[in-house]
Amino acid sequence: MERIGIIDLGSNTARLVIVDMFTEGHYMVVDELKESVRLGQDMDRDGFLKPQRVTETIKTLKMFKRLCDASGVERIIAVGTAAVRRAKNQRSFLDEIQATCNIHIRVLSEEEEAMLVYRGVINTMDVPKGIILEIGGGSTKIIYYNRRNMIHYASLPFGAVTLTDLFAGESSTEASAKQIEEFFTEQLKKLDWLAEVDGETQMIGVGGSFRNLFKIGKLVKKYPFDNAHNYRFDKEDFTGIYNMIKALDVDKRKKIKGLSPNRADIMPAAMAIINAFTAYMQKEEFLLSSNGLREGLMINQALPMTLEKPVSDVLGYSLETLVKYYGCSVKHVEHVMRLSVLLFKQLRVLHKFPRQYLKVLKIAASLHDCGMRVKYYGHAKHSCYMILNSSICGATHREIVLAGFVAGCHKHEDISMADWAKYKGIVTDEDLDAVKKLGVLLRIAESLDRSMSGVVQEVTCDVLGDSVIMKTILAGDATLEICDAGAASGEFKKAFRKNLEIL
Repeated sequence: MERIGIIDLGSNTARLVIVDMFTEGHYMVVDELKESVRLGQDMDRDGFLKPQRVTETIKTLKMFKRLCDASGVERIIAVGTAAVRRAKNQRSFLDEIQATCNIHIRVLSEEEEAMLVYRGVINTMDVPKGIILEIGGGSTKIIYYNRRNMIHYASLPFGAVTLTDLFAGESSTEASAKQIEEFFTEQLKKLDWLAEVDGETQMIGVGGSFRNLFKIGKLVKKYPFDNAHNYRFDKEDFTGIYNMIKALDVDKRKKIKGLSPNRADIMPAAMAIINAFTAYMQKEEFLLSSNGLREGLMINQALPMTLEKPVSDVLGYSLETLVKYYGCSVKHVEHVMRLSVLLFKQLRVLHKFPRQYLKVLKIAASLHDCGMRVKYYGHAKHSCYMILNSSICGATHREIVLAGFVAGCHKHEDISMADWAKYKGIVTDEDLDAVKKLGVLLRIAESLDRSMSGVVQEVTCDVLGDSVIMKTILAGDATLEICDAGAASGEFKKAFRKNLEIL
């Protein structure tokens, strides 16, 4: 395992993430630190990074370096984006960082930056057609991909910080926001390729402004799931928040729950960009991605093959990472998942669930034992909590919630209706029945690998009258497995209204 530090020196914020790189191409963030340095502020006047901003940035980078040294970081990858790229005093700035912080900053070209944002998104979201809007402090990137290939990109030389500065002279925040919308729309008209974007393409928002937007929206809607990644934002909900924010002065905006005080002054500009873009592209909703440039760097380090082509199975890769991180038995997990899938398919005549529930079962089967990292007793409920709070990519919030509850009830555990009620905005009454049935299937599958030896190789199910005959193909003595699985016959009958016999 190698521990690396990744520094993203943006026009608004400097960020450090400390990442453990595992063998076999997996990684996990173990620490992070961010500071609002406003490096790009007031640059538009003469193109120079201002002394106060340089001083603040170097102070922050020294702090990053101390944390990296204390954390045992073996290697630092540091990149600079729009503000550094455009600065006339770039060379002296980078030399001073090298001399005072012993950090080498690689300045990304517009194409490199767009490609890293794209890789951060495409390797963590199961969205085959997307148009990414990434709002930085000093630039705004628009990236169009189709069939998981990047088709076009544009890096516009203004972002939330620069547009706030540029339109600061307007009479009110609302007037400024309107001017920014009109200005941004004019820039979009210059991008002829936007007319080529497939109408089914999903819009994906990336960057700190979108993450803050989620935090505000979560509180407004009392949304129960605390993960911005893959959150679906309706245009109507966005408009309500936008109208509220642009009507307030900066001091009042700083008091808005969910909005970072350091971002309060530039948030109206960021939201004006979003409003103009959704109107121009005629989008009634957009997805949020928590992953962008830094995650693009991480996955390129962990899986160099992603330099050529993206991960083909986003969910599978994400689950593999978590299985390794939580120290689960890979062999046992794979066998339980395979048996779970067999049971799901062979008993489809009973449960009649659509294929989306198979995805839920796969997530639950992969992480059903992760709660044992807390303790064995009651580990099913710990697994539920860990699934609900893990960064699972390639799945919707609803799928993750359902998987958490399936894992939570696979060990004789009843579903807590109080806990279930917390997610009523995400799940339905029909989902509750599905969770109980999938939980029984998972329990049986786990029991059939009770010794973790793979002795039960195959399962075939026959539905005969009021009974299900489950026949096993064995590679040895499976007395333990069949006895343990048979103990679930009562729960099976309750869920499926059939007697269960295992041979």
